[in-house]
Amino acid sequence: MQTKIIKGYSPEKLFAFFEEITKIPRGSGNEEGIAKWLEAFAAERGLECIRDEVNNVFIRCPATQGLENEPPILLQGHTDMVCEKNSDVDFDFEKDPIDIYVDDKGFLRARGTTLGADNGVAVAIMLALLDGEKKSHPALECLFTVEEETGLDGAKAFDYSNIKARKMINLDSENDGEVIVGCAGGLFCRVTLDLSRVDFRGAAVRVSIGGLMGGHSGENINSGRANANKLLGRALLQIGEVCPLNLVSIEGGSKDNAIPREASALISVEDYSCFEHIAEQMRDTLASELSEEDKNFFMRWEMTESPETMVDRDSTNKICGFISSVGCGVLAMSQNIEGLVEFSRNLGIISTEGDKVNFIFSARSAIESQLDYAASELKSFAELLGAKCELLGRYPGWEYAKVSPLRDKFFDVYRSICGSDPAANVIHAGLECGIIKSKLPDMDIISIGPGMNDIHSPDEALDLASLEKTWKIVCGLLD
Repeated sequence: MQTKIIKGYSPEKLFAFFEEITKIPRGSGNEEGIAKWLEAFAAERGLECIRDEVNNVFIRCPATQGLENEPPILLQGHTDMVCEKNSDVDFDFEKDPIDIYVDDKGFLRARGTTLGADNGVAVAIMLALLDGEKKSHPALECLFTVEEETGLDGAKAFDYSNIKARKMINLDSENDGEVIVGCAGGLFCRVTLDLSRVDFRGAAVRVSIGGLMGGHSGENINSGRANANKLLGRALLQIGEVCPLNLVSIEGGSKDNAIPREASALISVEDYSCFEHIAEQMRDTLASELSEEDKNFFMRWEMTESPETMVDRDSTNKICGFISSVGCGVLAMSQNIEGLVEFSRNLGIISTEGDKVNFIFSARSAIESQLDYAASELKSFAELLGAKCELLGRYPGWEYAKVSPLRDKFFDVYRSICGSDPAANVIHAGLECGIIKSKLPDMDIISIGPGMNDIHSPDEALDLASLEKTWKIVCGLLD
């Protein structure tokens, strides 16, 4: 197997497998294609394979000669990817292959879309191992889960009685030079407000916010990147205080676990000249408050064709007030680990569907009581609005283990390969490790991976040299 785009890195088979899976559509909820591909891969090599009803795939590879009595090792990652694209890119994640290229700094990128290195690198590493790229190893158990990005549902559904290993290497980390040893839990909530509509009057205006950096709602939540949904809600709230307006519809974001980069609203304004004047001031105010990472921010508006109805003033005020008032971003920092975000919330999606508007939130915390509070707070907000609040899903955190032989082994291997000590971190993001640990409490777990930038956004980039190094570390752990 040879690479076509990624050149000069080894083992070539590892990078060739990554290229191969970029051709297979595998957005969350659309993993049947990659599951069938993995099933066929195992069958061609005579490997034991289980594909369950939700398309999780489990492949077992026997130990090489002389290592039959060594305990097995579990490697784990997810097959799905976040499907984000720039608004000016014509791309269908249901059928189009990812258009990849290598930049002049040795990073693999995609043209205008997410790359899927999160977590395609795990799939590629496991495939290379199962295909015999490492000539000597204990028994390998490889678990490929689905729908990690939308609630870790694959990991929740898997039958863990199939697993014999009690040491696990999760391959869903994005920071070179560190090992992850704990993570936050999380929950997803949807608030739905019924809209009252009246006959349209005034001038119809489309207001759009975009050009923001976005990113992962856990890993990047403390980076100062703006949330397009929050900015739009604020802009409409403050403009409406001077120039009365009514919403017709509002949309923003596409993934609950991604910081929204774009949002837009169709509105009615009574006085377009007044609106334009205040909107210009609002645009300049917002731009002056943003970080350097959001330097491409824009706020635009244009008159458009008038619809038949609009949302009444009371519902409009409720929507703009709710978006502006509900706390998002970092809500609390850890009292025990310096620099660690402990509690956060992201308003990831706003959508208008007929006479309803939906707000979808994700909250994260390593402390279960804070997640309880996050759900209670949104429920209380919803009751005040006369709206409905639904809990869509919840997953446990992964608590730091004081004793971990696998973690100690990782430090030894990393020092021998890199000549320095890695960092050990607890992260403010959800990993399937928490679910697997809750199912197999005696499992010794670490999470590692190559360096990646801006995951969950079209700027996602994979450090190819770092992936090469990660492969060496995984092989060292298996020795």
